[in-house]
Amino acid sequence: MNIKILHLVEGAKEAKGITVIIDVFRAFSVEAYIMNNGVGKLIPVGDMQIAYDYKKENPDAVLIGERKGVMLPGFDYGNSPSQIENIDFNGKTVIHTTSSGTQGIVNATNAEEILTGSLVNAKAISKYIKNRGIEDVSLVCMGLDSRAPIEEDTLCALYIKSLLEDNPMDLTEAIENLKVTSGAKFFKEELQSVFPEKDFWLSTDVDKFDFVIRLVKDENGFDYMERIDVK
Repeated sequence: MNIKILHLVEGAKEAKGITVIIDVFRAFSVEAYIMNNGVGKLIPVGDMQIAYDYKKENPDAVLIGERKGVMLPGFDYGNSPSQIENIDFNGKTVIHTTSSGTQGIVNATNAEEILTGSLVNAKAISKYIKNRGIEDVSLVCMGLDSRAPIEEDTLCALYIKSLLEDNPMDLTEAIENLKVTSGAKFFKEELQSVFPEKDFWLSTDVDKFDFVIRLVKDENGFDYMERIDVK
């Protein structure tokens, strides 16, 4: 198996084979909780205007997303797992747009298959990749606003790689270190309205979910995410 760890939008453009677009804080942790709560259809978009236009034509659609961490005007929820962890999305269409994660999806144009990646379903991702038997694996760390590599995404990539190589990492110390590096914002009192502490714990609940989230196209050629349970 040829495993590459890539970074940012340029890494997404370079990715090939089965590609995992990683955004731990918080896009693809959020998508895992959305999936767990029974969403009807989850549509990732890079351009926030697409989300606004979709909502105009489909008033019952739910808009979730951010720019620079802050919930977009007119959206129903921010990019925060603690906001949506107990929301019932059964039968709902959710449009999701973020500064990092969804940008990776729309730029991974050479990938054979696209999964989203986070710590909350990393083991399921590794099992799914092994089951697929595809030789080329690209693990794309989307970083901070798609501009700079960041610790939690690289950690997730290294963890998935270790599982694929049957040499699993112990993440205990690394997650503790996130509290004082890229995750420090979740512990600052003045930032709780944007980066609540609970988001840190929900996003680092390692291997909580036993499913992957894969990009597929509907009958009209539009991209959306589907849940695949992994045994």
